[in-house]
Amino acid sequence: MSEIIQTDVAIIGAGPCGLFAVFECGMLKMKSVVIDTLEEIGGQCGALYPEKPIYDIPAHPQIAGAALIEQLAKQAEPFAPQFLLNQRVEKLAPNEAGFLLETSAGRQVQAKAVIIAAGAGAFGPNRPPLEGLPGYEASGGVRYMVTKREEFRGKRVVIAGGGDSAVDWALSLKDIAKVTVVHRRPKFRASPETAAQLEAAAQRGEIEVAIPYQLHGLSGDGGKLDAVILATLKGEEKRVEADHLLAFFGLSMELGPIAEWGLGLDHSHIKVDPATCMTNIPGIHAIGDMATYPGKLKLILQGFSEAAMAAHAIHPRVFPGEALHFEYSTSKGVPAE
Repeated sequence: MSEIIQTDVAIIGAGPCGLFAVFECGMLKMKSVVIDTLEEIGGQCGALYPEKPIYDIPAHPQIAGAALIEQLAKQAEPFAPQFLLNQRVEKLAPNEAGFLLETSAGRQVQAKAVIIAAGAGAFGPNRPPLEGLPGYEASGGVRYMVTKREEFRGKRVVIAGGGDSAVDWALSLKDIAKVTVVHRRPKFRASPETAAQLEAAAQRGEIEVAIPYQLHGLSGDGGKLDAVILATLKGEEKRVEADHLLAFFGLSMELGPIAEWGLGLDHSHIKVDPATCMTNIPGIHAIGDMATYPGKLKLILQGFSEAAMAAHAIHPRVFPGEALHFEYSTSKGVPAE
């Protein structure tokens, strides 16, 4: 076991809310260690939607997920957070000094307080039940996210799904790739505006639409994909030549070890006090998508607000007896790197 890392606040989750929590804690002179299961910071925003535009971040009429993460990381940088990536918190136990956390990589973190900003928990794509799927996943023929749009330039792409991700990426890729969208019924679950854009693009011949079809099989040498086999409920089959299959069937979520920590759970979410974001265990706070309370909105901007409230609520625990005189960042400034 390596040396125990000492910190003021342990932040579980390196998504947008976790990164902003580093900033808010830092502005109150509290050090942070951030732990995340992914290999890079950004959470779902960075892993699943790096090039997808986000429209409800204040002062940014439109910003891509990767760009948002980059700016949040830059904002947190002056406070020198330590990141423990590609590992998850397996154990969290209270002790006299606060909480001792142990990760799947064998690292130990001693913190005075904990902020859980783990989004919806551990997540992974819902995979279609197709024969030979692992081989095509390994080669990149079958994917569940788009990290670099340019990788699909000049390619034949089949997109399966009827939600926002499927429709958004179909519209985004149609100008650089030959796109076929597969859906089991004419009505899409995407926003009405983008669904209308997809229909218009199909009418103009910019996108092929295969309805009412479902994925039925994969054709290739077991690694390199050359076609996707579709079928109707009546058994009618259709072969679509393809270099890539993008399957957007949502994510499967699980709380993992968090479910064993004695926190007040409500349908896989953590109940918190809306004024402090504290859980039923003093010193442990939850923010972002994982936190729930009356009137909760699952918006990144609300998670940012929760990060600030949690940091201010934690300050007396880190600096007992020290009065916190609230100052605006415009007058206080940010410490020089």
